[in-house]
Amino acid sequence: MAQRAAVADGGNKKTSRVRVAVRLRPYVGKQDERSEGPCVKGLDAQNLEIINWRNATETVKYHFDVYHDEQTTQQEVFLSSVKPILPHILSGQNASVFAYGPTGAGKTHTMLGSSEQPGVIPRAVREVFNLVKAKDEDEGWDYSIGMSYLEIYNEKVLDLLSLSSQDLPIREDRDKNILIPGLTHTTISSFSEFDKHFVPASLNRTTASTKLNERSSRSHAILLIKVVRTQRAFPHRQQTGKLYLVDLAGSEDNRRTGNRGIRLKESGAINLSLFTLSKVVDSLNSGTAVRVPYRDSKLTRLLQDSLGGSAHSLMITNIAPEYKYYFDTFSALNFAAKSKLIVNKPFTRETVAVPVLPVKRAREDHEAGRSGTEPQKKKQKDEKKTEQDGSSPSAHYHSLSEPSVMDRLIALEKLMMSCQDKDRTSMLKDVAQSRKEIQELKEKQKEFESKTLLLSQLAGEKHGTKQEPAFRNNTAPLQRKPSNAAKPNKQQAVVQPLQVSQLQPLQQLAVVKKQSVCVKRKQLQDQVELPGGKENIMETNWESQLDTSVLDQSRQKILQVLNTGALKELKGLQQIGDKKAKLILGWREIHGHFTKLEDLVKVEGMSEKRFSTFMKANILSVMGK
Repeated sequence: MAQRAAVADGGNKKTSRVRVAVRLRPYVGKQDERSEGPCVKGLDAQNLEIINWRNATETVKYHFDVYHDEQTTQQEVFLSSVKPILPHILSGQNASVFAYGPTGAGKTHTMLGSSEQPGVIPRAVREVFNLVKAKDEDEGWDYSIGMSYLEIYNEKVLDLLSLSSQDLPIREDRDKNILIPGLTHTTISSFSEFDKHFVPASLNRTTASTKLNERSSRSHAILLIKVVRTQRAFPHRQQTGKLYLVDLAGSEDNRRTGNRGIRLKESGAINLSLFTLSKVVDSLNSGTAVRVPYRDSKLTRLLQDSLGGSAHSLMITNIAPEYKYYFDTFSALNFAAKSKLIVNKPFTRETVAVPVLPVKRAREDHEAGRSGTEPQKKKQKDEKKTEQDGSSPSAHYHSLSEPSVMDRLIALEKLMMSCQDKDRTSMLKDVAQSRKEIQELKEKQKEFESKTLLLSQLAGEKHGTKQEPAFRNNTAPLQRKPSNAAKPNKQQAVVQPLQVSQLQPLQQLAVVKKQSVCVKRKQLQDQVELPGGKENIMETNWESQLDTSVLDQSRQKILQVLNTGALKELKGLQQIGDKKAKLILGWREIHGHFTKLEDLVKVEGMSEKRFSTFMKANILSVMGK
């Protein structure tokens, strides 16, 4: 088992303000017809001014972290603004870079660039590989890099690495991490391998021509670079850092762009998401406990960690110098000025291994090729051993469970001592809760044993004979299912077959224990017949009735669907609904492909009994096809 541990630099969570850089693109074509010059003017490396449209003799001044004028190169933008935040992702923290501004202001050029002048995205990915390569191997960490690429088009999340994908859902786990089940995640080992996947995926992005821009982005594109580093030595700590590189679509004035039909619909979706982004910034800067509307838009839902979350964020605001862009430029500068007031709280999230308390019993009759008499022989052997030792079931319970319980409590207390003061209270609660659960299990065990003994005594008095109890408890209490202990009355109900009218009392009581049921079914197999005249074959032996090659082929088909199938294909499997299919996609996103079908029991809600039913239904379904 693993638990999520928040680790902050320097012992306390540090705050990191959203950094804002403004980039002014050069004139496109000739200057304004009235030869009025640019409406924006840079003052120094951090300050600029824009003409006040109410009074042309006045100007409005702005101060930002960095100001890039028309002569700034792609390399200078990357070195001064983007490169300083990249080392954080190698220590398990998140970072985010996104370009904002009106349509035609040069956002895509800043993020993507060209083959001669690469933009932020290719330079940042190359720098990540350089940072990993520069790490000393003696530090004891292994690094893995992966990528995902998506776009938000008309409020639909589409996977750019998979053309067959449909609208993907956005989920949030218990650690407040944003996840997209079904999103393609590709492991990359070099920049050339990244380029091989990224260039074709960029061509899949939705673009169109407008009056202001021949190749206008009609969607928001988000590239995710995930760096996972794993400690080689025990306890094999694992830290995950994510880098979000976002190219936002520009806000549009439909009167100037001339949008009609589908272009108008796209423009409405873009402006609505950017308006929601502005509301999120206003809510974060309000200083009051108001609701932050992250969920009002797919864009703000994905940027939840970048604005007011736990990421080191940088916003590059692109503006244009022409007077026809005046109001768009003025709005973009005001938005940038508000955004730089947002404060994030970056911290490291890591996964550490802790001792596991076994609470489930391994079913002895579940293994393939095992005869029905073996559980009975083992049961008799255990009974003789218990009688020779003279120990009660409760003593056997203590001898098995106490060492593992103590190991877990000691591990929790050691972990508590190493935690910070803020986490010590929650760790004490965990220790107290563990002790409380152990005590409750002991009480339920005693109650169950007393009811079982009373049941055996009543059965002996009823028939006037002194006989050994039909139910002998020889298993560890912690290995029992809580449902059996909580509802003992259901165990007294015995359903007899229609053809068998006379059963011994011992056989009726044997139904109380699950293993005895298997033995009695074996003894009555020759006596009981189904209405159709067929033999009542045990469910545990149904696989032995099938051809081995056909069975293996069916299992491979099911495993292939689990590893490569989308939401629709997973729902097509027997016993798999919408909720279970999404859980499988989420598990596959975190842990990768299933190596074998038995790994399906690791998915939340998939017990061994449900897995057995799932296998039988799907194998018969595949063979029926």
